[in-house]
Amino acid sequence: MLIIGEKLSIMAKTVREAMMNKDKGPIQDIATTQQKAGAGMIDANIGPAEDGGESLMEWMVSTIQEVVHLPVCLDTTNYNAVEAGLKIHNNEWGRPMINSTSNDPERFPMLELAAKYNAKIIGLTVGKGGLPADAEERTAIAAEIMGRAMEYGVPLENLYLDPLVLQIATSQDHALKVIKAIKMFQELNDPAMKTVVGLSNVSNGCPKQLRPILNNYFFSLLMYEGLTAVIADPHEITTTVKTINVILGKTLYAHSYLEM
Repeated sequence: MLIIGEKLSIMAKTVREAMMNKDKGPIQDIATTQQKAGAGMIDANIGPAEDGGESLMEWMVSTIQEVVHLPVCLDTTNYNAVEAGLKIHNNEWGRPMINSTSNDPERFPMLELAAKYNAKIIGLTVGKGGLPADAEERTAIAAEIMGRAMEYGVPLENLYLDPLVLQIATSQDHALKVIKAIKMFQELNDPAMKTVVGLSNVSNGCPKQLRPILNNYFFSLLMYEGLTAVIADPHEITTTVKTINVILGKTLYAHSYLEM
């Protein structure tokens, strides 16, 4: 299970202020704590970044990798900012990831970058037609994204399909549809397609005390269906990952399995 640490997002006040002031301290502290908690990649979410996006993404990637020897997930809709981050990314610690392409023609160019830089890329199963209605529609969109990735020269092993997690508070029926989609995505190819979710989306809008409960139980169900990667707070889910791996027989049980 690849855990992509989600805490470096421009939506968070502390992170946003650090980005705007080019203050490395808070960024590096958060990146370091996420690595120690079990993250295998760090998400750098700079938002749309229409002005100054290239320099901001360059600064974020270099700031993170100064202290954390992990790959970075470049999270923005700004094409030029993504390419700027890819150019300076230190691939010695793993290949970067682009977040994301989709079935929206405006996002197709991200596949060009993934092919050019041999980067991993998330394929979000949504297009201009609105939200997918069910698992079957998500799977149909996923198949289109897979075909397009191959046309652009992106190996399918570099593509992570994302079924689009919605808020359970407003779209409760979609939780089961996402779980079903994770299973169906894997059946689109042999070897099975890789999958990823933005986990905390499921609990957006819920009371603070409920959020980790919803996140972890939903994550457990997704892992059982074969989820490959997750964008989440590693502090919240590492224990869940280790425990489910033991139950599923992927890790040999020992009394100290949580410390391993």
